[in-house]
Amino acid sequence: MRWLTLYLRSRRAPMALSLAAGCAVLMWLLALGNTQNGVVAPELIVLTVLLMVAGLTTTLTSPDYALDRTAALRWPVRRAGHLLTVLLIVVGLLAVTLVTPARFSPAWVVVRDAAGLLGMTALSATLLTPARSWFLPLGWTLFAVMFPQGEGALGRVLTWQSQAPGDTAALVTALVLALGGFAAYTLTGPSRRAVAEVGG
Repeated sequence: MRWLTLYLRSRRAPMALSLAAGCAVLMWLLALGNTQNGVVAPELIVLTVLLMVAGLTTTLTSPDYALDRTAALRWPVRRAGHLLTVLLIVVGLLAVTLVTPARFSPAWVVVRDAAGLLGMTALSATLLTPARSWFLPLGWTLFAVMFPQGEGALGRVLTWQSQAPGDTAALVTALVLALGGFAAYTLTGPSRRAVAEVGG
């Protein structure tokens, strides 16, 4: 298990996990006074998921670009496992609130938004860098929260994060983003420019 310890330390996982957990607790405390029948507002749910994903994406790169691609290690498997772990952490932490006075529910919305936003962030980490990977998810989510659209398929796609749990357009959009981002990051890893940021 020594390799796992070194892997987590090289990616600053303990700090990122603490940040994500702190965001969840802070947003839960804010939600305590802003719930309807104990259910947190949808806008607050998606913003919480976004903040947690952004905090955990700092773990998507290490200081050694060459090591992340050495043929001696099965990096695609490790990257896929890394992303799935991040997804489970976000969903798991918010699932704890289901037994509290302020519930982040329905759970399916948390799963949908977490998967879609993580996929978008992973894709941005591949094309840009993990340090900048939250720019697109942040901008898109703020637009969806500030200008919710319920009419027409295009409007629901553009604001998929804030749509109702059973909305098909929102589900398909989240799945496309999740699968695309997971595939891109799993196969290619973070952008080479990420190493310069970590080293700096």
